[in-house]
Amino acid sequence: MSRAYDRLEARFKNASVLGDALSVLHWDMATMMPDGGAEARAEQLALLKTLAHQAVTADDMADLLAAAEGEALDDWERANLREMRRDWVHAAAVPADLVDAMAKAESVCEMIWRQARPNADFAAVLPSLREILNLTRQAGEAKAEALGVGIYDALLDQYEPDARSAEIDAVFADLETFLPDFIAQALDAQAARPDPISPQGPFAIEKQKELGHKIMACLGFDFHRGRQDVSAHPFCGGYPEDVRITTRYDADNFFSALMGVIHETGHALYDFGLPGGRWRTQPVGRARGMQIHESQSLLMEMQACRSRPFLTFAAPLMKETFGGHGPAWEAENLYRLGTRVKRGFIRVDADECTYPAHVIIRYRLEKTLIEGRMDLADLPAAWNDGYARLLGITPPDDRLGCLQDIHWYGGSWGYFPTYTLGAMSAAQLFAAAKLADPQIEPAIAQGNFAPLLSWLRTNVHGQGSSLSTTDLLRKATGKPLDAGVFKAHLTKRYLD
Repeated sequence: MSRAYDRLEARFKNASVLGDALSVLHWDMATMMPDGGAEARAEQLALLKTLAHQAVTADDMADLLAAAEGEALDDWERANLREMRRDWVHAAAVPADLVDAMAKAESVCEMIWRQARPNADFAAVLPSLREILNLTRQAGEAKAEALGVGIYDALLDQYEPDARSAEIDAVFADLETFLPDFIAQALDAQAARPDPISPQGPFAIEKQKELGHKIMACLGFDFHRGRQDVSAHPFCGGYPEDVRITTRYDADNFFSALMGVIHETGHALYDFGLPGGRWRTQPVGRARGMQIHESQSLLMEMQACRSRPFLTFAAPLMKETFGGHGPAWEAENLYRLGTRVKRGFIRVDADECTYPAHVIIRYRLEKTLIEGRMDLADLPAAWNDGYARLLGITPPDDRLGCLQDIHWYGGSWGYFPTYTLGAMSAAQLFAAAKLADPQIEPAIAQGNFAPLLSWLRTNVHGQGSSLSTTDLLRKATGKPLDAGVFKAHLTKRYLD
């Protein structure tokens, strides 16, 4: 290893392997681990996170990075070095004892949340969440100083590199102007048509799982490198050779779990398609931030699989799986169910018209809390006020309110805006893909996602983190993020 750059690759490979182990331990904690294992698991996660932190914060890292920047590197090595420096700046800003404390607190709080959520008991988790928020602020302040940005932007940068809340504020302000009238128009247009018929359950969980696996296979999920399980909150974890997705089932509504499976499969397809070989364990081989990751899940769930072409294909499969009969199982009826607009409480079950409102509410709240402009005890009331203002509804309890998402309780602050940025990116990428290959939509109508997946592999997945988010979108679609594409999609689907 004569080059400083080569020594850096070796260190970041070690950090990547530790990250893979952490991901699987997190998956196990959410799906299989008995409650009694929580304390030991917290110790395991804290140790692995500390070791990963140490791998990229050794005393000579600054010198190695500086030396590598003066070496002859190809384009991918140069991009990898850029991402290495980003990782180092984030990691070096936070002392090892704070990394350890955060990991332990996150594990404890998440386990308490799992009990508090079904009981709608925010008070039970408040002390642990308060500790999480305090530690997150400490880390955010340290990173803010290192990055030269505000505390919220420092946390946001962990999930969406180079994103800034001032830009997000402008995008979300535009959506807040657009959405209320648009949602009202969509509801009026919907009311002018006959109500769709809901297929009547109960729907056996094993049959729902069977249907989910069939659809996963159509989308391109590789069961030799992945699996699907059940958790309190759907997620995708693991690593490209071992991707784990989860869902949750409702015996009275198979459509909710199915769309959850499709959403997480979109995440998994991205992970499967990331650069392999040498880049597999390097920063440049990772996903390009959560905006693009969420675009891949929402592209599959919202853009492709709530479309008429897909539901024309899937309707007979659904009918056969559950032994259904009658007009409720016809493709057009299922399409109207899949695109039904409703002012609801649960983000993961929201339609794509109201979905941005759910995200905007969370973004405003987490930014206010991180910046210390609101006490955590006031979160339930502020949450309910946000829903009353943007969606015209008030959650009846905290299970349907501020306890519904795992993110804050698991230590993820600064993540939420990437969902709506991802939804906008999804519309833009899907439109560009269909324009580039006119066979994509006819193929989806036959249950064949290979043309779409091929385009995504080339233009998104295989790029890893070699490009910035803006440059990736510009290269794939011809322009940076454009809210107009998202609005046009919504208008065409719900008003035309």
